[in-house]
Amino acid sequence: MKKTGMAKSDAKKLMGQMAAPGAAVFGSAAAAVVDRREQRRLDQAAGLVPFAVKINAELVKQLQARASEQAIDLNDLVGQLLAKALAA
Repeated sequence: MKKTGMAKSDAKKLMGQMAAPGAAVFGSAAAAVVDRREQRRLDQAAGLVPFAVKINAELVKQLQARASEQAIDLNDLVGQLLAKALAA
């Protein structure tokens, strides 16, 4: 490989490392970054499954507002509301 080809390869490798998720995170936040596979494994261990639905944008805004009012995660709020609705 020519010298210019090696330099180009090194530059691509460096750019890939810079664009990697969590590459610009320093300190204690760096340890908190979890990759997708690890997050999926943690979710499965907790008994969570992905469940996608299409709902009206206005309803999404209401859900987000209620979640921020109660200071809980949107997933937790939707789970609580579904459990309450199904129990009734």
